[in-house]
Amino acid sequence: MSTDFLTDISKTLEEIKADGLYKRERMITSPQGGEIRVGDAEVINLCANNYLGLADHPDLIAAARGVMDDKGFGMASVRFICGTQDIHRELEQRLAKFLGKDDAILFAACFDANGGLFEPLLGPEDAIISDSLNHASIIDGIRLCKAKRYRYLNSDMNDLEAWLKQAREDGARHIMIATDGVFSMDGYLAKLPEIRALADKYDAIVMVDDCHATGFMGATGAGTPEHFGVDVDIVTGTLGKALGGAIGGYIAGPQPVIDLLRQRARPYLFSNSLPPSIVAAGLEAIRLVEEGDGLRAQLFENARYWRAGLEKLGFYLLPGEHPIIPGMLGEAQLAQDMAARLFDEGVYVSGFFFPVVPRGQARIRTQMNAALTREELDRALAAFGKVGKELGILS
Repeated sequence: MSTDFLTDISKTLEEIKADGLYKRERMITSPQGGEIRVGDAEVINLCANNYLGLADHPDLIAAARGVMDDKGFGMASVRFICGTQDIHRELEQRLAKFLGKDDAILFAACFDANGGLFEPLLGPEDAIISDSLNHASIIDGIRLCKAKRYRYLNSDMNDLEAWLKQAREDGARHIMIATDGVFSMDGYLAKLPEIRALADKYDAIVMVDDCHATGFMGATGAGTPEHFGVDVDIVTGTLGKALGGAIGGYIAGPQPVIDLLRQRARPYLFSNSLPPSIVAAGLEAIRLVEEGDGLRAQLFENARYWRAGLEKLGFYLLPGEHPIIPGMLGEAQLAQDMAARLFDEGVYVSGFFFPVVPRGQARIRTQMNAALTREELDRALAAFGKVGKELGILS
């Protein structure tokens, strides 16, 4: 390989390190859970998307293990050639019913689902209006589509309406509004009632990525549309967070939309089907969610307790009702230093900084899950208080 090329790559890496933006990964040597083992250390885990604590649930493990005797290990193919089984369709139909949609289609991940959604459905004569804080997968999926693109300020309904008017004036055939249900860096919920009302006013389609809501937001865990009591047209989501924490994404929506995606969504057409073990565990996860009122109640009780504890200590938190609770620090190096010191105190968190969040808005994003005990939360709060004082964050 070219020496100049490698030299340039190495220079970029050194610049990332010098700016305090270099990301390092720790090796977990235990199952995911409320407490995990990282190397030889036992730590409280406050940075997983394991909202309901299902990642190490024995019923999911049993379902994944048990199905392999009957269905095998992997599919070795894409769906339309020779790579689908009855349980794949069972999971799609269960997801659709759970979310109140006609049908659903599985992908390897929600990044693939969002990457494959827009291009088959919308063309140059159409328009997409996207929230400015949408997940990178939505942004990349829109880039692959030939529709005209507009971006509105995060949750700013006046700005959204202005772009809806502009799209209509520009002669758009179809307009799609794309938004996260939950903005994962902040824990903010999208204003779905207002978005739905504007969509109806301007005859637009509403697409919601509900990765950080499916399984625990809403009365039955069906996500932000259920939480707000509104209907949206297309929902994308994942099995990789509250629904067991493995891998796998989906799109749920009207039957013609799902049928067309099966014909033309490139990540679906050219990626292997999900392994049977993941599908079986996904089915079991939905069953647990449907019976999981106690898990959801515990999750939100933990979130209330944790937020109140951090506020009492004096941390600056973004407001919200979601189990994502970010503590704002400002500088990237401070976020990394705090995460490192908390790990020394037995608490596993991650610092978030540019380019994941804007410059000057670095933070420690904490996330609650139903498996955390009150004793674990108290130990974590004590560690936050100690480290916050050591680093000069708290007076």
